[in-house]
Amino acid sequence: MRRKHRKNLTQKQKLLYFIGLLLVIDLIIGIILWNRGTESRFDPQILNAARQYDIDPALVKAVIWQESRFKPDAVGTVGEIGLMQIRPLTAQEWRTDNKIASFPDNHLFDPQTNIFIGAWYLKKMLKRYSNTDDPLPYALCDYNAGRRKVLEWCIGSASTNSTKFMEQITYPTTKKYVQNVREKTKYYSRKSWKRSSLPGGSVF
Repeated sequence: MRRKHRKNLTQKQKLLYFIGLLLVIDLIIGIILWNRGTESRFDPQILNAARQYDIDPALVKAVIWQESRFKPDAVGTVGEIGLMQIRPLTAQEWRTDNKIASFPDNHLFDPQTNIFIGAWYLKKMLKRYSNTDDPLPYALCDYNAGRRKVLEWCIGSASTNSTKFMEQITYPTTKKYVQNVREKTKYYSRKSWKRSSLPGGSVF
């Protein structure tokens, strides 16, 4: 009787283990699906902004991931607001450039407004460093650390050679920022969009 009892107990343990394993798998799948849903919910606004300012939507999406992890209510340590961590001064520049009426700073929490300003600013940064062999690292450093630091790091050949420029960056967090955004841009290019002949680069 004791042996039979031990056998039944073992079977129960196996069943409980199997049920627990299924629950863990369900949890993991749920988290993955939730993350995918979170990361894709702003795709229409990203695509519209990318078309408007002729910029790769995968890059815009990668910056959103890096800046706020897709949280529209994110607030930075020095007053950055929203998905792309826009500063009020940057919003003012965007309004002036696009001839848009003034609005309160809390409007920057609106995803569409925030993404349009961020895409415009990224495009502006890319144009600023168009004389380099690869404007992207310069633009991302400017977005993250500011133009003054970029000019400090543009020493000698680093002013046009992006590889040399990356070597000159003295902020580990900024260097990691550039690397993260570039990797995520490639990821979103594969997962979210494919290349197209349309102006603006990419579409669903």
